[in-house]
Amino acid sequence: MDPLPSPARNRRLLYTTVESPIGELLLLGDGQALHGLYMQEGRKPVKISARWERSAQSFALVRSELQEYFAGERTTFEVPLLMEGAEFERQVWRALRGIPYGQTVSYGEIARRVGQPSAARAVGLANGRNPIAVIVPCHRVIGADGTLTGYGGGLERKRLLLDLENGQTSLQP
Repeated sequence: MDPLPSPARNRRLLYTTVESPIGELLLLGDGQALHGLYMQEGRKPVKISARWERSAQSFALVRSELQEYFAGERTTFEVPLLMEGAEFERQVWRALRGIPYGQTVSYGEIARRVGQPSAARAVGLANGRNPIAVIVPCHRVIGADGTLTGYGGGLERKRLLLDLENGQTSLQP
């Protein structure tokens, strides 16, 4: 399955893989913006397309910012992003980026923030389609009762990321 909508498929796409404290990450972009960050050891690994060109140097900024994040030294990301999806999905992804480092919100709260208070389930689906894990912090969304729920990287990775952000663990190699 190609993870990108048809407009992105027509672009020259570059990729690289990087090791991280949460396993191998696949980075996908066009040399200008990051299109995807996928946890390859999670529930939704992405198959590398024969059309993509390997280019580690194109992702130097992303790698640097991720290293700083995992070291507990970065709380926001500056790398340019290009996220293609339906309008509702993009609204949800923008709302995810507004969740402060170290905080969590419920799916219902995200639904309220995007102006559709009864759409918590749809928010969950859009959250699950987030193409840029970690940087677009879908791991900061939890159940209404405060429990950890669904995460493409697995709940153990979600817990690790939340613990890192709360200063309860170090993900240094």
